[in-house]
Parts: sequence; structure tokens; C-alpha cells
Amino acid sequence: MISIASSMTVRRIAAICLCLVSGGNAVAAETKPATPLFASDDAIRITIKGPLIEIVRKKARTTDTFPAVMTLEGDAPETFPIELSARGNFRRIGPACQFPPLRVSLAEKPGKASLFHRQNRLKLVTHCRNNDAYQQYVLKEYAAYRLFNRITEASFRVRLADVSYVDDEKGEEIARRMGFFIEDVDDLASRMGMAEVERPKIGKSQLSVEHTVRAIVFQYLIGNLDWSVLSGPEGEDCCHNTKMMAINADADAGIIPLPYDFDHAGLVNAPYAKPPPVTKVRSVRQRQYRGFCEHNDALGSIAGEFVAARGELLGVIDDTPGLDEKTKERSKEYLVEFFDVVADERSFDRKLVRDCRD
Repeated sequence: MISIASSMTVRRIAAICLCLVSGGNAVAAETKPATPLFASDDAIRITIKGPLIEIVRKKARTTDTFPAVMTLEGDAPETFPIELSARGNFRRIGPACQFPPLRVSLAEKPGKASLFHRQNRLKLVTHCRNNDAYQQYVLKEYAAYRLFNRITEASFRVRLADVSYVDDEKGEEIARRMGFFIEDVDDLASRMGMAEVERPKIGKSQLSVEHTVRAIVFQYLIGNLDWSVLSGPEGEDCCHNTKMMAINADADAGIIPLPYDFDHAGLVNAPYAKPPPVTKVRSVRQRQYRGFCEHNDALGSIAGEFVAARGELLGVIDDTPGLDEKTKERSKEYLVEFFDVVADERSFDRKLVRDCRD
């Protein structure tokens, strides 16, 4: 197990492992069922038909919505009128991606028997570029969400989808790629019996120490530096690539960070990803711990949760549909590097405990 400078004992790690085996953390025990779309990990097959070429052509200039149709294929087919729009910032506006992430807004409320019951506005993560290499990046980002799902219920659920994109003007399929839907933050908060917190900034003293350390250790696991738990971009609510929730929207303590958007993580290693200028690394494959020094007392026990879940976390990579064998091996090797660091007292102390932020 781990011996570390943050005063965690072997007995305490054993208690953590027992807690995980017997039912997880306290928050997980209080959760409600997920909406039907996010209650299963099985991939779904859908067709989206609309003015896709126009959306792609205008992606950098507008997030206007366009009428379209989404069809759920399979044994229980459904067809939904939808409003479709490009979304996001980096992948939509910049030259990195030819195909933007999409927002799917259902024009009518699906019935109780529908897989999309209780869905309204959904984020769909797409393939960025229509080739096999970029398909692997999407699947690795999907796997990153699933990794955090294994650690805590306080995380965004995702649903993998085999998507056929049909342009209605041309009347033909322009792409067929795997993508994934992301659970809406309001649904996540409802599932946890909480509410989204929306404000420009969050103070460190307002954060839940346990959940903040857990989120930051997870970001270290996947090698992601493109986030903040204190503030958002100019003119936007907190926080950058992190949603916040608490027992109520006005809470000034116990605020829980909910990380999302992992395409700049070292695990994904997208060709366009670069470390933020404020960091001291030259490659997204290099990890840097960005936790707060005042939270170090909780760091050891939280690291123990990840160690206890090592087999499950590596299994997420093996179980991700569509990942090729080479990608699986490289992804697992990258995760093992994390476990090697946290299992070694000196490495843990040097790379996490002493590399914290004030």
C-alpha cells in the first residue's frame, strides 16, 4: 500500500479500502437513480439528420440552432424533433476541429417509456476530425469520464453513441463515428440531492475539502491541467471546465467540484492539446499536481481510494468499446505511472505533497 508524508497510516488505508468495497463514500449512498439515458453503459445507435454541412461551415461564427431530427435505432426505435447547434469554445472556434461538438435540444418532452425521458438539452461530444486517430481520442475522453465515475457518484455520467450524421440537403451520410452524451448538470445535482452553484468565483474556504482533493487527484491521474475550481473565464461563472454543486445554490461551504471536458488531458493526448501557460510542464503527458497545500491533510486518504480502485480503473480502459489494443496498452501504461508515483513515499511527497499550491 502507500506510506506517505501526509501522515496517513496503513490502518487508515485499510479502512478506506473496506469502505470502498462495502459501498463507497457517504455521498454515493445518498444518490437517486440516474435518468434512463445514463442508467446504462451500453452504447446506443442514433442517426442525426439536419443541416449539418451548414452547421459545420458556420461553427466558428454562430451557435444558432437549426431544426433537425434524431432517431434512436434498434429494437425500440424512437424519432425526436430536435434543435441542433454547434457548442463549445476551443473545438468549435479554432482550427483544430473540422466537426464541432454539438448541443441537442429536444423540441418535445419524451414520454416516460422513452430512453430520453427527462432529457431536454444534451451535450454531444463528437469526433473533431473524421478519421480513425481522432476516433481514438474521443473514446479516451469518454474513458476519462468513466474513470471518475468509478471513484465517485459526484461525477458526470456519459452514454456512448454510434452516430450517423446525415445532411438533409445532400440526403446522404457525411460521417459515422462514435461520440457520447454528457449528463446535464441539473440532472447530476438532482441525482445527488443537491443544486448547481453559479457565481463568478469560489473561495477555497467554501470548497468541500474531500471532494476537491478527490477531483484534483483525478485530474492528476489523467494528466489534465485545463481546469480551475476557483474561477471561470472572463465574464463567465465559475469555474473553468468545472461545474459546482452544493446542498443549495446559495451555499458558502461544502461546495463540490464536478470536472468535465478532458480532451486536453495527457491520457487523451490529442494533437492540438497544449499545457496552460501558467503551468511548468512542456507536454500534456507530463503530470503536475495543482492541489492546495491547506488540503494536504486529506491527500493521503483520497489517494488511497484511487489505489484501492486500481483494478477497476485499469479495467475501464479494457472495457471501453472501440479502443484499439495499442491505445489500450498505452493508456494503461499512463495510468500505471500514476500508481507508481502514489505508491512510492518519496515520489508522492515530492510530486504531490510538496508541489501543492498556496
